[in-house]
Amino acid sequence: MTPYFETELGKLYNGDCLSILPELEPELEPVDLVLTDPPYGIGAGKEKPHNGWCDYGISEWDSERPGKQYFDLIMRVSNNQIIWGGNYFTDYLPPTMQWFVWDKGQRDFSLADCEFAWSSQQKASRIFNYSRGAALQDGKKVPTQKPVALMIWCLNKNSKARIILDPFIGSGTTAIACERLNRRWIGIEISEEYCEIAAKRIENETRQLKLF
Repeated sequence: MTPYFETELGKLYNGDCLSILPELEPELEPVDLVLTDPPYGIGAGKEKPHNGWCDYGISEWDSERPGKQYFDLIMRVSNNQIIWGGNYFTDYLPPTMQWFVWDKGQRDFSLADCEFAWSSQQKASRIFNYSRGAALQDGKKVPTQKPVALMIWCLNKNSKARIILDPFIGSGTTAIACERLNRRWIGIEISEEYCEIAAKRIENETRQLKLF
């Protein structure tokens, strides 16, 4: 299968992960960690001027959440998982000891004070403090885009994971975090528009890393 984009560390594929992952599975072995942020099915990205959302151009991107078959496949091809928005998928995911919390450092804003990730590790829950303003410095391209610093923090909580998969990679933040930590990655994104955004962001990141 031909990647949409690739670097020395990773490959980005354009398509539905439900179709692409079975083709890649024979060479996955499986991956060490899935770190991902699926659509939540809450309509993020549609213009809602009264509660903080703005129009990101792809109105159907978050119209439905992925079905249980996506999560069953993710579990099959990976040893560990961190799934942002896990609170939207508790009917698919088993009970766990570890939840990650991104505390945005601002209370009673029109959007959430924090966000949650489900983690497969049977370890203590952890909180990452990172302001909403700092997160916006990455240049937000996707409605629920996570900051690079948050994804780096997640990877550091899984320090032994060397091959990372993100089947809903969006604008490429997981890949950028992997590039900074010199970890191998595989990204899949169903939207070609977002694939192009991800490719440009990752390419810019690798160019800067080579300079420094």
